[in-house]
Amino acid sequence: MCLAIPAQVTEILADDQVRVALGGLHKIISTSLVDNVKTGDYLIVHVGFAIGKLDPAEAERTLALLAEMGATPDNPAAYR
Repeated sequence: MCLAIPAQVTEILADDQVRVALGGLHKIISTSLVDNVKTGDYLIVHVGFAIGKLDPAEAERTLALLAEMGATPDNPAAYR
């Protein structure tokens, strides 16, 4: 089973890369599979790649559900 999680773009970088916020962590991911990414967008992230955009309301609902389950970037076991 694979899991893709919502992350918000905090900075646009060169070469189809952006910095995203995942909970309290910041990661650099590729946006080569998604067009027209802007700061503030929510992206669906899977293994270092954005695989789509997500409506902000849906992203917040998903993040709230993950938090309710105890799934955080520092507790990956909760994603299983």
